[in-house]
Amino acid sequence: MTCSHQEFGKSSTFNLNIIFGRDLTQMEQKHFVFVHGACHGAWSWFKIKPLLEAAGHRVTLLDMAASGIHRKVIQDVHSIVDYSEPLLKVMACLPPNQKVILVGHSLGGFNLAVAMERFPDKIAASVFVAAFVPDTDHKPSYVLDQYNEQTPMEAWLDTQFSPYGNEAKPSTSMFFGPDFVAKKLYQLSPPEDLALGLSLVRPSSLFMQDLSKANNFSKQNYGSVKKVYIVCTEDIGIPEEFQKWMIHNGGIENVMEINGSDHMPMFCKPHQLLHCLLQVAVSCA
Repeated sequence: MTCSHQEFGKSSTFNLNIIFGRDLTQMEQKHFVFVHGACHGAWSWFKIKPLLEAAGHRVTLLDMAASGIHRKVIQDVHSIVDYSEPLLKVMACLPPNQKVILVGHSLGGFNLAVAMERFPDKIAASVFVAAFVPDTDHKPSYVLDQYNEQTPMEAWLDTQFSPYGNEAKPSTSMFFGPDFVAKKLYQLSPPEDLALGLSLVRPSSLFMQDLSKANNFSKQNYGSVKKVYIVCTEDIGIPEEFQKWMIHNGGIENVMEINGSDHMPMFCKPHQLLHCLLQVAVSCA
């Protein structure tokens, strides 16, 4: 599975039909459900939603707990399951026989994994966009442990970490600082999107303590769902080499690349990301 790296230009009249050379209104409609990364919210997909809808698909953008405009604060959220509650509610309410395509960015890969474990029969495919991907052979925290081993504290720049919770449920919050956002995540994205991100980020968590104690994701449920990984080649936040290590570690066979994208392809390369997502929709027909 490959993804074109053609530059489609900056015109607001971008022609979706050039992607496959046919009328996209004839494609079977799919329901995409999007999950943002740490400290972000549903707002991060604002460029992708109208493009997918113009191609005839249904799009649901979600704020995870204590994210975006969700009313909780991170101190109210102690586990990855708590954090994933908005996604789990949507999955539980899907009509019988309806399957969705999940799309998770960055930390959102863990939200996808939680949903895949609980609702494998309701997911046509899970798309990991420069995202963390747990495996079934280790504790859920394993890929984060490996990431932290390769990421010195100084690489987090002005990100703030603060303990919260209690002895029974210890947690650590994480709040991306403006230098980290600008230099590690959005370094190739338009300045107006960086300004938007800086104005909307909220404290989040990696939920390391919770993930280190959680049961492994199962081969029967999580492992049975089709996985697609979209690599961002100029990502500094989760470097390309680490993305490809997770692909190998997780045994993911469906891999796409977006050349020249930083950690935020929805801002940096939205049309290329759209192209990849439409290919996933076709593969799920």
